Amino acid sequence: MRRSPTADQTEEEKGISKYRLINRLKHFTWAWYTLTMSTGGIALLLAEQPHTFPGLMTIGKVVFIFDLVLFVHLCTGISIRFIRFPGTLSSSLHHQTESLFFPTLLLSMANIISSMQMYGDPVAGSWLLVVIRVLFWIYVACAFLSAVLQYQLLFTAPKRLTIQSMTPSWILPIFPIMLSGTIASICAGSQPPQHAMSIIIAGLTFQGLGLLVAILMYAQYIGRLMQYGLPAPDLRPGMFIAVGPPSFTALSIIGMANSIPKDFGYFGSHETAYEVLNIIAVFMAVFLWSLSFWFFSISLISCVACMGKMRFHLSWWSFVFPNVGFTIATITIGTSLESQAIMWFGTGMSVVVVGLWLFVLFTHGRAVYRREILFEGNDEDDWHTSTRAVD
Repeated sequence: MRRSPTADQTEEEKGISKYRLINRLKHFTWAWYTLTMSTGGIALLLAEQPHTFPGLMTIGKVVFIFDLVLFVHLCTGISIRFIRFPGTLSSSLHHQTESLFFPTLLLSMANIISSMQMYGDPVAGSWLLVVIRVLFWIYVACAFLSAVLQYQLLFTAPKRLTIQSMTPSWILPIFPIMLSGTIASICAGSQPPQHAMSIIIAGLTFQGLGLLVAILMYAQYIGRLMQYGLPAPDLRPGMFIAVGPPSFTALSIIGMANSIPKDFGYFGSHETAYEVLNIIAVFMAVFLWSLSFWFFSISLISCVACMGKMRFHLSWWSFVFPNVGFTIATITIGTSLESQAIMWFGTGMSVVVVGLWLFVLFTHGRAVYRREILFEGNDEDDWHTSTRAVD
């Protein structure tokens, strides 16, 4: 009787098999969407620059198109994983580490919707505003459902996450719904007044939800740092995630305040309400910016202290996306205060963030080539959060 190839497969053949790209896709995790999350953020950052030069918007459009191409390829790759390796979809959503990165898919979509507004309006025409409005409400519904269900899964999982293993990635499930406010701040200003108000109210509601949940997480995160020390070197880039919530909230409340239709509804019958709200928004943004700066400083010092000990993981994209929000918040505050010093500081930050994006993009590609990621035992589907601390 003829034996199956599997039965005759030698150890050497098994070793060769696991090097094949199609088999490496078994470890193509949700964390790969941190790539498009960050690339989309760079496209938005380029569109928000206070100091421009001829061709800057063209560069931004190229980055946006590059982001779309990457997004399609990532969706194809993860679909192949789930189809070729049955059961991996369910396991990815229940895995202690990998499941925390599922929201990066939604965050990538948030950037795409925002970039459609930044680069498509008014060139594409009025039809784009309708599409963006529909996409906004679909996104809000999906993001809220994800925030509820994912935390419910984490609360009821047989293997619970421990405080000792906590990193700011625990905030990620609430991040997509929080970015509803960011999308609203970008898109509402171009919408008809009645739709603009609905979008702004929804954006403010869920931006507040995201920030409040993040603040609750911050308390546990700081307690974990006090009791167990800094995370292991490989996990420290993820510390920058904590920079994101106050940053995106700061830029969102200013953007939404600026986008309010002055002569519509409540603001039409209260002439000074618009100006008062804008003043409050700017002062609250400065207040929140300080918290981002504090987390940024702690994260930066912690990463610099172990630069030679960090191996590449997809969490390195945390160097980029949260700091995109921090940079745009700085630029937005500078623009509102009409401060050239702050705006130039934001421009300098932008150069650094774009440089970081290029650096992490290079190291990402190198890590794939060297089989440091997308390989058995090296990815989020097998990599549990380390509990080691540094004295």
